[in-house]
Amino acid sequence: MKKIFAIAIIFLIYLPQANGQVKLPMIVSDSMILQRDVKLKIWGWASANEKLQINFHGKNYKTKADGNGNWLVWLAPMKAGGPFTMKISGKNKITLKDILIGDVWLCSGQSNMEHYMFQHNVLYAHEIASANYPAIRQFKIPANARMEGPQKDVLPTSWKWANPENINRFTAVGYFFAKEIFEKYHVPIGIINASVGGTPIEAWTSEEGFKNFPEILKTIEKNKDTAYLDQQATAANSAYKPSPKMPGDKGLNGPIPWYDVHYIPTQWRTIAIPGYWEDQGVKDLNGVVWYRKEIEVPVSMIGKAARVFLGRIVDADILYINGKQVGNTTYQYPQRRYDIPADLLQAGKNIFVIKVTNSMGKGGFVPGKPYYLFAGADTVDLKGYWQYKVGEVFSPMQNFFGGSPVVAQNAPTALYNGMIAPITDYAVKGFLWYQGESNTGRPAEYAKFQPAQIIDWRSKWNMDALPFIWVQLPGFMDYNYLPSESNWAALREAQSKALSLPQTGMVVAIDLGEWNDIHPDNKQDVGKRLALIAEKIAYGEHVVSSGPTFTSAVVDGNKINISFTNIGTGLITNDGEEPGEFAIAGADKKFVWAKAKIEGDKVMVWSDKVEQPLYVRYAWADNPVHPNLYNKEGLPASPFRTDQ
Repeated sequence: MKKIFAIAIIFLIYLPQANGQVKLPMIVSDSMILQRDVKLKIWGWASANEKLQINFHGKNYKTKADGNGNWLVWLAPMKAGGPFTMKISGKNKITLKDILIGDVWLCSGQSNMEHYMFQHNVLYAHEIASANYPAIRQFKIPANARMEGPQKDVLPTSWKWANPENINRFTAVGYFFAKEIFEKYHVPIGIINASVGGTPIEAWTSEEGFKNFPEILKTIEKNKDTAYLDQQATAANSAYKPSPKMPGDKGLNGPIPWYDVHYIPTQWRTIAIPGYWEDQGVKDLNGVVWYRKEIEVPVSMIGKAARVFLGRIVDADILYINGKQVGNTTYQYPQRRYDIPADLLQAGKNIFVIKVTNSMGKGGFVPGKPYYLFAGADTVDLKGYWQYKVGEVFSPMQNFFGGSPVVAQNAPTALYNGMIAPITDYAVKGFLWYQGESNTGRPAEYAKFQPAQIIDWRSKWNMDALPFIWVQLPGFMDYNYLPSESNWAALREAQSKALSLPQTGMVVAIDLGEWNDIHPDNKQDVGKRLALIAEKIAYGEHVVSSGPTFTSAVVDGNKINISFTNIGTGLITNDGEEPGEFAIAGADKKFVWAKAKIEGDKVMVWSDKVEQPLYVRYAWADNPVHPNLYNKEGLPASPFRTDQ
């Protein structure tokens, strides 16, 4: 009984309270974009049995709240246009202004969908500065993981239109998609951004969506029990074994901090930036490493607004210049781009000190990223040899997560409950999905989870054929120059299997990744490719929206002939070379690189090392080196294998 009472209290806390006043959900607000050409729900809360009237677009609608204060009105379908005003009258009156009617797309997933324009503001500086699209608007839903059940409303937020100030917080992928669609169809485009970094697909699916997954249903039921969650947290705390007492960071605990301009370095060694310290003679170190260098700055850079680019650092860093802290980042993924006060740099010698903290895996500076100081047109290269000294060594942690505490944002249904369930009455044109990185360790499960999620969301919006378009994972991590197994490749394969559902599409992004960044900069081409698929399956255009897609493989002697669909006006390679990244194997499934040749609408592959080939793979790697098969429309072929 206590458990039930506690859960009831939680529901009451998150249930919108009308208190005798008409109240609307966050998404039904000023500047919203409503979906054109369909019947629309407008809903909210009021006093029990309260009578209400809605005036919109020249029509009056009347309704009455039920005994619990819930009310709902259906608006007639409308063509694109606006701005309009909506008036809602009950015991109180609400006026909503600047409403547009157009197309609304729900953008969801993990960090590559969430990533904001400002996080790519170097590549897209012009796009940000020139943004002026009053008819492109975003509704950003704050992260809210709720394990106890579906919520009635999202956390406080509002609609924003695309101008140089607001666009910095737009999803980059979603914005470029919206811009492409807007410029083609000239109707208002709304994007609902419901995405949270580092989250699995299970967190975004409702409890009903897991009806065929009994083990997950058991987990969901457990997670509704606050007593169980408290027990798990207690167990985790009890299981944690702290490291032996360490002296702490010598760089901060000495008489003079190592970043201080008066500090005189002794017994420092040489190391290269960029690079990981484990690759430069520092073995198995988790801890704090300090980097130091005297940087010569020319007179022409003094007194100007300056910035420093420090690429990416694993994991956390603090930058000091001439004894002053300039910037810091607490985790590995963001690009390090720090502004420098105009009065800090001095002509000649400047002391740059970087404190780097790493707790797991290789620590240091990620290669292949920009490392330089600039002011105006002048730059100073920061790559090269620095001095380093270890400030602290972390002892191995034992059973750090021994009690397996429940992480709310990763729990099944949690993000659906807090971020998706409250808006399922809001009509949309379709769904855009970019997620999968957090499920790469379980590709076989993902092949079942994604179709279940698609069916689930469509059922919640009560439309069986709402377009659902997703991004296949791009290339990432080290290039492998030998045929190999790959969970990332297997996850891409799992993603492609959901194409068996109607009104679905998949962006192949194998060519848009970066080996050293799980968040590749090129978000514009992702958005454009999403838009191209939307043009076909949501807007009925006769366009080639996909690259070559494997259909069959036929063994012909010592060769295999591969057929594709979506070849458009023909197969090509994007560099004029023979097709790369094909591997071939016989019955033993020991793959070797194959030679390949385009013959009409097929690709023929063979290898002198395999006399009786049976199986073929294409671009089967975490990050394939040379996936160059495209159609003439410029869209890449999707990775595949035949040895399943």
